[in-house]
Amino acid sequence: MSKVNHNRKHWPRWAWSLGLLAAGAGGARAFLLRGCWHTKMGWPIREGDHSYQVCLGCGIKRLFDDEKFRGYGPHGYDVKELIARERAMRMRQRRKTA
Repeated sequence: MSKVNHNRKHWPRWAWSLGLLAAGAGGARAFLLRGCWHTKMGWPIREGDHSYQVCLGCGIKRLFDDEKFRGYGPHGYDVKELIARERAMRMRQRRKTA
């Protein structure tokens, strides 16, 4: 028969609940600081040569690629600024390849 070491220290039973509470509070804090996750995006809207989507939760916009049928680029509230950023990036890419 094996001997059991009774001198070994154990954590108290309430330590588990304290650990779970800390983990839950950390997850809630991350969610609150992150804000909207932009999971509910509306159908694409066309403006000139570009399409964009609007988040139904917070109203932020993102450019949309019609051929690949997915959003791309950064999020922003001003569509014209997003279009200008995208044009500037395309110009930089053209300069690199030329």
